[in-house]
Amino acid sequence: MATGIVILALVVALALPLVLYGLVRAEHDQRETMDRDDAERAARRDTRQER
Repeated sequence: MATGIVILALVVALALPLVLYGLVRAEHDQRETMDRDDAERAARRDTRQER
């Protein structure tokens, strides 16, 4: 009984970092890229298109 609990704890301890890594990678793959002008406009919250 105690051996099973220890094995289960080890499996969970090894699986959680891998799950976290997978979630971070999935979020990274969904990021939106912008050019410099779009990034500056978003940072300033300026939505005007003319310059």
